[in-house]
Amino acid sequence: MSYEMIAIFMFASMMLMLMTGQRVFGAIGGVAAVAALTLWGTGGSDIPFSSAMKLMKWYPLLTLPMFIFMGYVLSESKIADDLYKMFHVWMGPLNGGLAIGTIGLMVLVSAMNGLSVAGMAIGATIALPELLRRGYDKKMVTGVIQAGSSLGILVPPSVVLVLYAMIARQPVGQLWLAGVVPGLMMAAMFIIYIVIRCKLNPALGPALPVEERNHSMSEKLALLRAGLLPIVIFFAMMIPFVNGWTSLVESSAIGALTAFLAAVVKRRMTREVFENSVRNTLLISCMFMWIILAALGFGAVFDGLGAVRAIDNLFTEQLGLDPWMILILMQLSFLIMGTFLDDTAMLVIVAPLYVPLVKMLGFDLIWYGVLYTITTQIAYMTPPFGYNLFLMRAMAPKEITLKDIYGSILPFVLVMILALSLIMIFPQIALWLPEYVYAR
Repeated sequence: MSYEMIAIFMFASMMLMLMTGQRVFGAIGGVAAVAALTLWGTGGSDIPFSSAMKLMKWYPLLTLPMFIFMGYVLSESKIADDLYKMFHVWMGPLNGGLAIGTIGLMVLVSAMNGLSVAGMAIGATIALPELLRRGYDKKMVTGVIQAGSSLGILVPPSVVLVLYAMIARQPVGQLWLAGVVPGLMMAAMFIIYIVIRCKLNPALGPALPVEERNHSMSEKLALLRAGLLPIVIFFAMMIPFVNGWTSLVESSAIGALTAFLAAVVKRRMTREVFENSVRNTLLISCMFMWIILAALGFGAVFDGLGAVRAIDNLFTEQLGLDPWMILILMQLSFLIMGTFLDDTAMLVIVAPLYVPLVKMLGFDLIWYGVLYTITTQIAYMTPPFGYNLFLMRAMAPKEITLKDIYGSILPFVLVMILALSLIMIFPQIALWLPEYVYAR
């Protein structure tokens, strides 16, 4: 059997195992281990051992539990709730103001946690009931929460970009900085869409009644101080890193410690909050480490087979496709896979193929990391089986049907496709900030 056929057989076996409901790391790592032992005998056992050592020696991986802990502390201690109250009071007088505030909430939750699931959970439990009670259109609000929560895997500290950095062997700091401008640009585009829609049809997002927004300035400032606490924590963590005063790992430790102290000072660091935060941090961190280990092993086998060079030859020599056409086909494949896989599964499945291929085609891997992330965001929300669609259905009240959820997402998907197109046409949208910071 040729190496090309072995690579295809490995890929097909992994997809079959995933479709039967196997855990991501088990399916990927199991196929890699069996293939390595079959191809190279007992010498194949060096591959998982080498991958494990590579993982253990990757110093930036220490950022992963730090940022996850920071996010869970802020979430479990209800500091994120204060943030929404602030947006509620300050943005309520505008048509669509609470929806705009929800996008702001999602951006800041993303900066706290780095996981889209966290944004979805907070948006569905805090913002959604309040928006529905205020008479907001149910299609509008479900679309807002799904679109806003997708920012969690792009705005730093993105856990998914940490995973991409490990597999693509790129600096985490540069990837995070590359996600800042596209993430904020996409949030601004969501807000512009909400403003325009609510201007044309105020019934979609009515302003708060006068009696409910009649707060004194001292009350508004008190809410502003409480709500801005997560922003203060974020800047306390990122400013030293951007200025080169601390390393990425040191900044993540500052973020985790600052969040912990904030919860203590506000007298919200109970035993239950601490135990839940530590337990969830351990669970998520271990899950990602197993996935990274499996992906590294699978990628090592693929490198050994020369599968990437064979695929490059197929696309460029035999089919005669130019690099941009190949890149677009890669992005389309993410949209298809996103109908039944989450972002981490998609990345570890195709990274052994795509990342080396992108490098061989002459594209920047930092820029491609941003493209991958935005494309998976779109895939999350694309019917019929988008990951976020079913998360929203599980968390939404009964009056919101699956048909409503499907209908809510189309305009936001179009906005995200526009953002993706702009970043593909103008790569400096993503690359300007990391180049500026690291040039210093």
